[in-house]
Amino acid sequence: MGRRQSAEENETDTTMSEQDPKDPYLLFDVWFKEAADKEPADPNAMALATVDSQGQPSVRMVLLKGVDDQGFTFYTNRESRKGQQLLEVPRAALCFHWKSLKRQVRVEGAAEPVSDDEADAYFATRPRGSQIGAWASQQSRPLAQRFELEKRIAQYTAKFGLGAVPRPAYWSGFRVIPSRIEFWEDRPFRLHDRLVYHRRGDRWETERLYP
Repeated sequence: MGRRQSAEENETDTTMSEQDPKDPYLLFDVWFKEAADKEPADPNAMALATVDSQGQPSVRMVLLKGVDDQGFTFYTNRESRKGQQLLEVPRAALCFHWKSLKRQVRVEGAAEPVSDDEADAYFATRPRGSQIGAWASQQSRPLAQRFELEKRIAQYTAKFGLGAVPRPAYWSGFRVIPSRIEFWEDRPFRLHDRLVYHRRGDRWETERLYP
């Protein structure tokens, strides 16, 4: 990884030097940690784009819950619209936008379900209210009135009592396995920096793009 100057050395410097890390996850880790320090809310928020079997795209915000050299992981109801689309067409795109840092990262690649063990482990860390909500919400399906949801929450709260809340079989996660990752950083006069990583087998190749 190229040497990163401190803010005291150069407030306008970018981490995208001419000696960029060979592994895009190293650069993402640096940017994500800076976002965690400076973004006022949800630095792990990302736009998730999916497509259905008819080619109709759909996008929404979700939360990143894990990243490693295998990919970017989030959790959802598999019976939701995005869950069904990912099962039908296992391709996805992500976009992180950190306004405070004037940066964004775009990810494109295949999507695959996480293992049951991974889903169980993450579900166990969720607040109890969120666990019950996973049972109560029929995500993406029509809701006639809010009272119906509140009634289901009360029913599942009573059902599980004070015991552990198991993970619903339909609630799990997906991992986006990138074939392309682009880092974008704002520069004066709209002459932005754009660095793209392309996966070539077990290695990454980089190229720079005009802004």
